[in-house]
Amino acid sequence: MDQLIITKKNETFLFIETDPGIEMELTEHFCFFVPGYKFMPAYRNKYWDGKIRLFDTRKKTLYVGLYKYLKQFAAERGYEVLTNDSAQYGTVEPEKLPLDFGRAPVLTSNQVPITPRDYQLDALEHALQNEKSLLLSPTASGKSLIIYLAMRWYIENDPSMKILIVVPTISLVEQMYSDFDDYSSTDEWFHADEWCRKIHGGTEKGNIFERCVISTWQSIYKKPATWFQHFGMVIGDEAHQFKAKSLTAIMEKCTEAKYRMGTTGTLDGTQTHQLVLEGLFGPVHKVTTTKDLIDSNQLAKLDIKMLLLKYKEEHCKEISKLKYQEELDFIVRYTPRNNFISNLAIDQDGNTLILFNYVEKHGKPLHSILNEKLKGKKRKLFYVSGETDVDTRESVRSITEKENDAIIVASLGTFSTGINIRNLHNIIFASPSKSQIRVLQSIGRGLRKSDRDTQVFDIADDLHWKTKKNYTLDHAAERIKIYSKEKFDYELFEINI
Repeated sequence: MDQLIITKKNETFLFIETDPGIEMELTEHFCFFVPGYKFMPAYRNKYWDGKIRLFDTRKKTLYVGLYKYLKQFAAERGYEVLTNDSAQYGTVEPEKLPLDFGRAPVLTSNQVPITPRDYQLDALEHALQNEKSLLLSPTASGKSLIIYLAMRWYIENDPSMKILIVVPTISLVEQMYSDFDDYSSTDEWFHADEWCRKIHGGTEKGNIFERCVISTWQSIYKKPATWFQHFGMVIGDEAHQFKAKSLTAIMEKCTEAKYRMGTTGTLDGTQTHQLVLEGLFGPVHKVTTTKDLIDSNQLAKLDIKMLLLKYKEEHCKEISKLKYQEELDFIVRYTPRNNFISNLAIDQDGNTLILFNYVEKHGKPLHSILNEKLKGKKRKLFYVSGETDVDTRESVRSITEKENDAIIVASLGTFSTGINIRNLHNIIFASPSKSQIRVLQSIGRGLRKSDRDTQVFDIADDLHWKTKKNYTLDHAAERIKIYSKEKFDYELFEINI
């Protein structure tokens, strides 16, 4: 019988011994086309076939997290799998031991005692007992608490090595640190400023003595392999946002990180292919769903209104001749549309978040229109984009949580992902999008439980001419598919502008 002899080379790679013919099968089985490969210069110039191959025939290695798929590959073909124990890295499959926290963390939120939800504890137990996992859990499901508990468990159980938590943005570094500080506000043993170090643009100074490092991936992916050898646990939050090369550069260097945990709200259309994420973190484990959390009253109920803006015939005829980017430029610069969005925001009661995509040609004009309309009124207006420094962004988030009738004009890049606003009542999608990740992450800004349901205003643009649909109308149809798939209730309203 043909065999695969598998040894754990380190905490990143498996070493596979087998026949050359089976090696070729492994190469073709563990490969995929990179999304958008046809538009990449290397493919267009015929230097590359557009595929990434995860089995390295030269080194005979495969990511540890793909062991489940490796066993399936062998079973389907009738190959025998034999495993060798490594003197340094142990067995390929972890021994599932009962979890012991030792000093149980004292947990609070806004200095009020909290208890983790059952699904959070189940996810934590799964991640730690299996050592490597990719937790699929929706926005607002409390992923930061799961991460905090995993970090605290590791500190209790391995005093010799550090924990690395990697996030995609500076804002998320600050928020993760702030969340940890909040969870431990009455815990006499743990203080975030003593145990945690933040790293993002320009903040790393001197040696790192803290046990837990919270960093953007952009700040560390070029660091030498020796820098990563001190980490026994690595956690990737919002893992779907990491660029593949940067993620692999980090995770492949974490050869001593026995415990790996990735978290993400969705995998569809990710920048980094699911096989890469699972290979580097571990197999997907579904924690819960947004619909389940809403039904159990743990998240705010959603009231989605798709506002389909109907344009004058002369505009539709002109837009039918334009390319995608030209259509977008018209839409975001169209004064009646921006006036409609600003009036819509002003008409809503409670805190309202307007999300835009383009800073100069949309975000700033929207903010300017609102600023003019709110002159002499007491209602507070905030603006946040990539140009806004991190301290100001964090202060806006904090101030908003204390407000009841503010308007925040924010770029999708800064406020659509991971940013936690507990007191948000209305969200307006001012920019067209068909990305499932972006749509669900944006909706997630309003799912934190507050004193009322969350209204989502999805601005869609109908500029079709005769039988030809415009690009952004197709995007609206894709968003409707997402709402239906997630079992969200929505209504469609047509509005002439």
